[in-house]
Amino acid sequence: MRYLIFGTGDYYDRYKKWFKSQEVLALLDNSHQKQHTFIDGIEVLSPEEGIQLPYDAIIILSFYVKQMKQQLISLGVEDEKIFHFYDLHQLMAQSKEIRSIQYYLDAKKIIELNTASEPKILLISNDLALGGPSIALMYAALILKKHRYNVVYASMLDGPLRESLIENGISVVVDENLQLAVMKEIAWVKTFSMILCNTLNFHVFLSERDTDIPIIWWLHDARFFYDGVNRNVIGKINLDNLKAVSAGPVPAEAIKEFLPNLVCDELIYGVEDSEEDNDKHINSKATRFITIGFLEERKGQDILLQAIHELPDDIRNSSEFYIVGHNNTLFGEKISKESEDVGNIIITGSVDRKKIHEMLSASDILICPSRQDPMPTVAAEAMMHSVPCIVSDITGTAAYIHDGDDGFVFQCENAHALAEKIEWCVNNKYRLESMGKKARTLYENRFSMATFEKRFLEITEVYINECK
Repeated sequence: MRYLIFGTGDYYDRYKKWFKSQEVLALLDNSHQKQHTFIDGIEVLSPEEGIQLPYDAIIILSFYVKQMKQQLISLGVEDEKIFHFYDLHQLMAQSKEIRSIQYYLDAKKIIELNTASEPKILLISNDLALGGPSIALMYAALILKKHRYNVVYASMLDGPLRESLIENGISVVVDENLQLAVMKEIAWVKTFSMILCNTLNFHVFLSERDTDIPIIWWLHDARFFYDGVNRNVIGKINLDNLKAVSAGPVPAEAIKEFLPNLVCDELIYGVEDSEEDNDKHINSKATRFITIGFLEERKGQDILLQAIHELPDDIRNSSEFYIVGHNNTLFGEKISKESEDVGNIIITGSVDRKKIHEMLSASDILICPSRQDPMPTVAAEAMMHSVPCIVSDITGTAAYIHDGDDGFVFQCENAHALAEKIEWCVNNKYRLESMGKKARTLYENRFSMATFEKRFLEITEVYINECK
């Protein structure tokens, strides 16, 4: 096979290992800065240039598959020659190379235990990055360990979370074969009493499963992430002995389109309480707004910029707007350029977790202007710091906020409505401290670790008892 790979970012790094360099004719990217450079010894071309080569298939390594596929089709590429990384199991069924497995702490010992005598539970994540779903799954593992279950945390990819898991006594398996394989092809998972899978990424894995092993499928994904899903593959998932849980209403609604008979219970993650003082000290000079998240269209930082430009001069000049998150993208460059004329917009780039908590604690309001965001962890973290949030109505968090009481909700993509919320906050700054206290109460009732532990054990009780 002769491939063109469309996308050179995070998902290229995740999946490039499955392609032999001699099979890849070129990498495709819309960034003019990357075009005609070389990545891993392979030239980067524009899509227009790349499709002139004698390729057999184009693989999209990005979650922006819908837009990228439409671009390719508009250039004359045949639909049947376009694939997504979800399709790699099918595309490489005969040729994929089996990769080695890494075991940490007592992972091998637990895998080899007799299931009947000592029940054991496997939790599987799509990565070990410091993202919300993988951290939430780590907390689930810690709860199970506290209740004296044999627990293994497995992942498709290695990452910095592995160190935290090991420090907390959680055994870890890193098996890159999970990226492409179905459950029936992974022999070592068959020794577990129960499996908890995390995110939509595991729909291929579940499409050919052992129904004797109880599965809990924890969904965190908005509709956006389903654009690359093959309906025939996800439709093969056997729902027997499978329980789905959703991090709020957004993932539950998204999966219905593909598996209408799948019932989802609610399971919102828990956010660990900060050891810092959570009392708010309102900045007397300017009202400080903060937005935290990867700079991309889905996160809606451009909507925030539109709202800022709509503000009256006196409101804008008495405010500070911090935009925090990875910005080394075309979208990030666009946001940086369009914010140059507003002196009180500060774009920080990525910061570490400690810095995020420091910045939240020093802020008056968190703004989450997302177009799609199932349950942004940062909103719960803000409320934990007694910081009220302004969120778009498309976010999962909006379902729990009482507008004007413990936070604010505005219509998604309505920059004018967002500007009105910002203006109210500036004009009523003296009320933000009391709102922040109510936001803290919302955190304790919905997003605290105590609440999560109670709900997690309630949901898994039936399956756990079956394992005994």
